[in-house]
Amino acid sequence: MGLEKRIKLAEINPAVAVEEIGAGIIHTLLDVHSTGGVIGLSGGVDSACVAAIAKKAFDAYSTSHPDRPLELVGYILPSKTNSVRDTDDGIDVAQKLGIRYECLSIEPIITVYEKTNADSVKSKFHRGNLTSEIRATVLHQKAATGRKTVLGTGNKDEDFGIGYYTLFGDGAVHMSPIGNLNKRHVRQIARYLGFAEIADKQSSPGLEPGQTSFGDLGYSYETVEIVLEGMYQGFAPAELAVHSQVKAQVEPELKVNAKFPTVEDVVSDVLHRHSAVALPKMQIVHPPAAQVTLEYR
Repeated sequence: MGLEKRIKLAEINPAVAVEEIGAGIIHTLLDVHSTGGVIGLSGGVDSACVAAIAKKAFDAYSTSHPDRPLELVGYILPSKTNSVRDTDDGIDVAQKLGIRYECLSIEPIITVYEKTNADSVKSKFHRGNLTSEIRATVLHQKAATGRKTVLGTGNKDEDFGIGYYTLFGDGAVHMSPIGNLNKRHVRQIARYLGFAEIADKQSSPGLEPGQTSFGDLGYSYETVEIVLEGMYQGFAPAELAVHSQVKAQVEPELKVNAKFPTVEDVVSDVLHRHSAVALPKMQIVHPPAAQVTLEYR
């Protein structure tokens, strides 16, 4: 029996990635004559990362182009399903970066939708998607009136890996700055940019009370990454289910989340979500992602 072929995972240089993504944002904004960007600050690592990268890029550009400065504006848009900490963390990110921001509850808007379509709030799932869609509407209106661009916060694992987002909610953006970064890379960059505490927060869409990504999916984004990287590198599903790297990642998670009984079931779910959810969603709306240098080892 030959030696097991290793699944290679990409590594980044955070400093280089920040410059590349910042340049991608600037290029996109200048192409459409935008005055800057708007971003929804959820209190999570993805939005903190994008906001920090954009602010750094905007500051550098505005210094060299004082006649045409670019502005980043943050919007914290909580509903009753959001924790107080998420709102506070979103505000803290805005204040730490020194950007203009607003905190606006969208609960009254959700109530109006309930009057027009009661079915939209009967289940947690539909109410969650509605909440995300309302946030997108607010962000796009803010962007339109300020002649700005909506900066997305979806990462590679969520948006392009398993389609874990609301299509016309958090997926409704003008560009996807971190769309080529795995969640692992996003956390790495967040730490590099001074947001270590947020980088270590448990991921949650914040669309249902007590919701977490791990609870919804039954596995982590690190699992999504290694399974899909294995698929991209030519490993068959049966090979991935018994691969030592995959097992080392998945087996500890099975002990704390009983959604799936075996590694094979997890691999199957990741691959199914990729083909049946992520790819079809991408065919409907696929915003440009900034190019990032990835080194496979």
